[in-house]
Amino acid sequence: MGNSRVLFIVFGILFSVMSAFTIFVGIMAKSAPAPMAYMTLAMAVMSFCLAYLYPQFKQKDERMRLIRQKGMFASFVAMMIYLIILNIGIQLDFFILTANELIQILTVLMISTLFISFVVYSKIY
Repeated sequence: MGNSRVLFIVFGILFSVMSAFTIFVGIMAKSAPAPMAYMTLAMAVMSFCLAYLYPQFKQKDERMRLIRQKGMFASFVAMMIYLIILNIGIQLDFFILTANELIQILTVLMISTLFISFVVYSKIY
């Protein structure tokens, strides 16, 4: 049990360092960070959340089913809100994104929202 939790923490630290380095390089080059930085940041969030949730997810009880169900619903609602905001923003030219950037942003938001909602609901229930 402890080894898996430590492994998630190590992965979280590794992804955080990779993301921080990529963002730092982008700032030093006076440009936007590489899109990879956002994905590695989402993977760091996922790893830290899984490290926190591992002992609870290991148990396949009713509480964990409820947390997963509520987390998925909250993520779905958040994703609909993200899509509406991005759609309005692109329609009104608040921001201009390529399809690749848009997909990466949505992926990062989806991953982060899902796992953070799991942590929030695990604290509530």
